[in-house]
Amino acid sequence: MAEEKKNLDGIIESILKPLRLASKDGFQRLNSVKSIEPFVSRLCDEAVPGLPEADASRLKEIKKTLSGFDSLAAAEKKERISKAMGLADSLTRTEDEAQAMPLQEVKRRLKLMSTPLQFIKGIGPRLAERLSKKGLSTVEDLLYFLPIRHEDRRKIKTIKELVPGQNGSVSASVMASGEARYGKRKVFEMAVTDGGSILKVKWFNYRISYMKNRYKPGQKLILFGTVSAFGPQKEMIHPDIELLDEGEDLSGPSGSGSIIPIYSQVENLHQKTFRKIISSVVEGYASFAVNGAPRAAFGRNGMLELSHAFKEAHLPSDDAGKVSLAKKSLAFDELFLLELGLALKREQAKKEGGVPMSAGGVLEEKLRKLLPFTLTGAQERTLAEVKADMGEPHPMNRLIQGDVGSGKTIVSLIAALTAVEAGYQAAIMAPTEILAEQHYLTTHRYSDQLGVSSILLTGNMVKSERAKALASIKDGGVDLIVGTHALIQKDVEFKRLGLAVIDEQHRFGVAQRAALKKKGALKGVSPDILIMTATPIPRTLSMTVFGDLDVSIIDELPPGRKPVSTRILRERDRMQAYDLIRGELKSGSQCYIVYPLVEGSDELPLKDATNMKEHLERDIFREFRVGLLHGRLKADEKEAVMHDFKNRRLDILVSTTVIEVGVDVPNATVMLIEHAERFGLAQLHQLRGRVGRGEKKSVCLLLAAWTNSEDTYKRLKVMEATQDGFKIAEEDLKIRGPGDFLGTRQAGLPDFKTQEALTDLVLLKKAREEALNFLERNPRLQSPQGEGVREVLKARWEGRLELAEIG
Repeated sequence: MAEEKKNLDGIIESILKPLRLASKDGFQRLNSVKSIEPFVSRLCDEAVPGLPEADASRLKEIKKTLSGFDSLAAAEKKERISKAMGLADSLTRTEDEAQAMPLQEVKRRLKLMSTPLQFIKGIGPRLAERLSKKGLSTVEDLLYFLPIRHEDRRKIKTIKELVPGQNGSVSASVMASGEARYGKRKVFEMAVTDGGSILKVKWFNYRISYMKNRYKPGQKLILFGTVSAFGPQKEMIHPDIELLDEGEDLSGPSGSGSIIPIYSQVENLHQKTFRKIISSVVEGYASFAVNGAPRAAFGRNGMLELSHAFKEAHLPSDDAGKVSLAKKSLAFDELFLLELGLALKREQAKKEGGVPMSAGGVLEEKLRKLLPFTLTGAQERTLAEVKADMGEPHPMNRLIQGDVGSGKTIVSLIAALTAVEAGYQAAIMAPTEILAEQHYLTTHRYSDQLGVSSILLTGNMVKSERAKALASIKDGGVDLIVGTHALIQKDVEFKRLGLAVIDEQHRFGVAQRAALKKKGALKGVSPDILIMTATPIPRTLSMTVFGDLDVSIIDELPPGRKPVSTRILRERDRMQAYDLIRGELKSGSQCYIVYPLVEGSDELPLKDATNMKEHLERDIFREFRVGLLHGRLKADEKEAVMHDFKNRRLDILVSTTVIEVGVDVPNATVMLIEHAERFGLAQLHQLRGRVGRGEKKSVCLLLAAWTNSEDTYKRLKVMEATQDGFKIAEEDLKIRGPGDFLGTRQAGLPDFKTQEALTDLVLLKKAREEALNFLERNPRLQSPQGEGVREVLKARWEGRLELAEIG
């Protein structure tokens, strides 16, 4: 066996020699290496007989990878060589030994990655504080702050070559600039020239003093943007602009290369300054980056290891394809670690003790007789999955996805009744007091008739009421408890909690979910967890974010739900929108008007709910009753406003997105969303779901301010085209990326460092497969080979994934 291994190592070394030569110095010698295919094919054929099946299979894969090599294009040759080298490397050592950097070295490198930026040469405390406002606090943060795009300055065009309707880069100098008027509107205009033609540049949002100081005659610039035309005159509106110093050429940060990284704006730092900072950190620290995935996994999937990927992303060579591969490689590593963490969580869940709950279905049968409707096929299917889980000896961990109005609440109520009938308590936790109250009103209406005691527990209860509620929860005097975050406070003790229903999971962090689990029926025994979300989650995201959960989808709306007509309006259509609202109100219906802000802001020139409520009441809808609802109101004030709106004591509810989930007023038939361009599609879809809940036709008006972003109007057009929440979610993920998809960073989502992480299903599957295989070879990461990976996983994901198993 040792002799075979020695012979195999010699053959692999012979295969690697020409591959290393071809890949050296960024594949500079690619074209000088000839006849790789026949050479490697002969060596593989000689080595295969007598080898163990796994090694023989790997050699055959190398041969297949280099098949037809000489006739391939350069980009494909590079990809094949990278993959073949990874396969060959995995044969010279066991695959996991290839990753096995000494544990102390892994820890040393991870410590280097966590170095605060204030200690980096050229940054210092003051600049570090400015960078921290963008979420950049450590070396690792900066390495993962990837460019939003790359500008190939070998392809800078002349103004004459720019094509209207397309993006383009041009180098020019300022001729003149100043304010112009178009009717009542002021516009800042600038004329630039490249010596042959003139390009006009316009801004609609600007500070005049800043513009005049920045763009002086003769200043050299590089402009990037979408080209438009006004007659024969070419224009750019709100382009990205970089100032050039006198005599400066168009090369990279260190004068080496012509593909330039462009970063999203950080404070008011110039691109050149920021590129120098990034360049310094990349050159000083990228080589210390620690892979999460084994080296062989990178090779097998044609990826770059982290140190190489960071360099290509920030300081690209002249191969534009490498930039894309670098970003993909960083996403692959991130997904590998995430999938590893989720797999560990699944293993954890299987080992936890649970409470098998079986009930005769008496309460369910009585409830069905009380319901004024029958359950849809999708509801019945989901309910069967939930009840099967509840009968198992380990805890249920299930996510129910259902579009707005699909009937998730009634499924959760039947699950709660199953727990109660089996002798346990059930808790339903909602993210807001309004939604908790609505859950309580729905469940209370039926539970009273079924002889099931229920209670509402929120943060605004008076002390005596709260004490009484806590006592009844502790002694088992109440079966069904509905509440907000108040349910997970230390003083809340359940007698026999068997089921916890969490509504709108993405609004709760991992810590809250874990806290509710700990309040289970018996010490060391977790309750069943049922999570509901009305935010449709694309499959890519669902597999990743909720990879430790079983998923049920309610993809069928109850009969009779009418589609909501959706229209995009511009500022010029405002009075038309008001007239439509007035007509609906006169017919006896009610209306929501939604704003992005509670109050006005100097930083964001947007309309806000507080000032617009006064304006609408005073100047536009004087004959109607207008109310105001937002998150800064006290809980009892919110409740009073909502109560008045439900009971038709208000005609118009001016609100922020606090009404996004759960609010149910069937008489509301029209919604106007101001500054619709500021919202994500998923959020717009949730807001739209507040209307169309009754018998009358409903309409949602999306009033969008002017913006230079094509993506904005693409997004809004999707809202006009479909009512399907899952289609909308897929589009939203494609257009916006995962970072903002489900709202803010504190929304309980893993905080992805790479935009590519969730937009490539094939990449996700590869990472999952590699992670599961690695875990199979290194159970619980307790082998010497798994130790380093465990350290990287803890550093990157532990706090966000509740990974007790890797502590």
